[in-house]
Amino acid sequence: MRTTLARGLLGLVLLACAPVRAQSTEDAGTPPMSEVIDVVGEVPDPEPMDRAARRDPSSVVTVISVEERGGTARDTAEVLSTAPGVSIQDSGGYGQGKSLVVRGASSNGTLVLLDGIPLNGAGGSMDLSRVPLALARELEVMRGSAGSSHGSGALGGVVNIITRAPGDTLSLAGELSHGSWNTTTGWLSLTGPVLDSELLLLLHGGTSSGRFFYPFDATPTLPGDAPELRRRENNDARGAGALVRLRRRLSQGVVLDAMGEGTLEGRGLAGTAQNPLADARQSNRRGILSLRVLGDLGHHVHVSARAHYRQERLELSGGPLPQQGVQTLRTGGVEAEGSLPLGSWNVVSALASLGGEGVATAGAPVTSDGRTSWLRASVRVMDDLALLDGRLHVTPSLRVDRVGAFTLLSPKLGARVTLPARLELRANVGQAHRAPSLVELYVRQGTLLPNPDLRPERAVSADVALAHRTERSLVSVGGFFASYEDLITYEAYPPFAAKPSNFASARVSGLEVDAEARPFSFLSGSLAYTFLVSRNLRDDPRYYLKDIPLRPRHTLAARVTAGPSWLTGRVEVRAQSSQLRNRTGELVLPGRTLLHAGLSTTVGQRPAFTFSVDLKNVLDVHVDDFDGYPLPGRAVLASVALALDVPPSPSTAKKADTP
Repeated sequence: MRTTLARGLLGLVLLACAPVRAQSTEDAGTPPMSEVIDVVGEVPDPEPMDRAARRDPSSVVTVISVEERGGTARDTAEVLSTAPGVSIQDSGGYGQGKSLVVRGASSNGTLVLLDGIPLNGAGGSMDLSRVPLALARELEVMRGSAGSSHGSGALGGVVNIITRAPGDTLSLAGELSHGSWNTTTGWLSLTGPVLDSELLLLLHGGTSSGRFFYPFDATPTLPGDAPELRRRENNDARGAGALVRLRRRLSQGVVLDAMGEGTLEGRGLAGTAQNPLADARQSNRRGILSLRVLGDLGHHVHVSARAHYRQERLELSGGPLPQQGVQTLRTGGVEAEGSLPLGSWNVVSALASLGGEGVATAGAPVTSDGRTSWLRASVRVMDDLALLDGRLHVTPSLRVDRVGAFTLLSPKLGARVTLPARLELRANVGQAHRAPSLVELYVRQGTLLPNPDLRPERAVSADVALAHRTERSLVSVGGFFASYEDLITYEAYPPFAAKPSNFASARVSGLEVDAEARPFSFLSGSLAYTFLVSRNLRDDPRYYLKDIPLRPRHTLAARVTAGPSWLTGRVEVRAQSSQLRNRTGELVLPGRTLLHAGLSTTVGQRPAFTFSVDLKNVLDVHVDDFDGYPLPGRAVLASVALALDVPPSPSTAKKADTP
């Protein structure tokens, strides 16, 4: 009965949302579904349809394995910075703010998702320090206009954080690290079978004093003066959280996936080097619930249905009185997605979603409009046409979003071509939007005024990439162009306040290189390089055709890992060129080249212990954040990791093998 009901429900979902197929992600190295079925002889568990390369098969996607990119990278922002087209704006070490820039779009122009659920805050941007790396199994970075696939906010791209998966065997894993400035982080995960289901329980936490020394020039107008040695105060951070996932097979090819995630965080807000804040604090609480059904109904028909809810509470205390207050964001919705082949050369897919969003404030006045909630709805259709015996795939798509009072139209045309000599060509052209947030429209926050007359931001972009792939290597070279219009920017608005307006526009173009190689089992390397040319198009002689602030022209991330498991060494180089700190070009952040190194050894098998020592910023290079406040210098981290898999008992294995 349960199986019949499940298939009936999935069939109704399929009919209701004009289902469509998304292809299996080639970028993640996953073989096509048909190949898996032929080899295994049965239908495997279906992959989520919101995976980037399934929802948009022509897009340029980098899939980063967190396990393979571990070591010196200790947070999500550091791992993401190894992808081409990505730069990180850091504001102060562990637990402090870290925002993401993809292909020159502002931080609120990139969607950050947790298993497909948007994490962007009420202001439209996402602080990556609030996503512990312990949650992630993989990081998907979709670069380019993604409005057609993911809706409002995907101007520069999408980052999808794929959480750790439940397992059907009992296993225990964890890691504990300690290092400079009393920085301690740790996580512990348990997976195994529970009541005919698969369970994952993950606990994580971390703390840091953040009190590092830095040189400060108290008299910059007097050259030759020796700098003072100061210590960054009120820079501490701490947090803890949990992730629970439960996966249950309702029938062959039909899976129920439930997820709950929550975090508690607090940190000091140190201010700037010229105007430090001794008592400004920020605390955050987040909770996410998700229930999803994934189905493979046979004959390459795939469906997905999900309901989700997210609540976040942000509290600012201390510091200037106008900046204090409490803000609570609530979002939720339901969505259905499916794919359906129409013949041997045509696959149509569709998505429909309906949800809502609301912001509640305390300690900060709301405008006379009083509106702090709205509805969101989306409809999307994509067609995947296979031509020239499958060597050419053309994927036109169209998405219509209704966000509050705004209707957003996001078309896209993509193509991918399989060429001789293991070459593949991908090309895309599309349009994306970002609707103004509730905060920008209606909510006053301290000295930041709302503007109910704002229009959506708009991006038109195109890209092309050529890739060569073998079993041991991948090299991809591509170019991109994007035009951003009606950008929302805050400007001074007397008396002593700032108000957002649609008066900015910009143009970006560039080159991306992504390469990985594993010539031997004991040697691997990766390289990501981005060349970005940004131009401010605002019709003002002070800004016109100048580089956009905080957009480095050159960004490089390279990594080499060598050695067997009992002694593995790694070296990483992160470099970026100088960048403007303001529109006029009067303030400049110098370029930087950072060297990281680490050494690990793994002993034992069941359990396996891995001991690591990592040295960050080996040369102790002086680095400033975008406010000109120095970032941490050389740091040492020592860690121990545990991995234990418990094999099933003979009686359990015999029972599982019995028909």
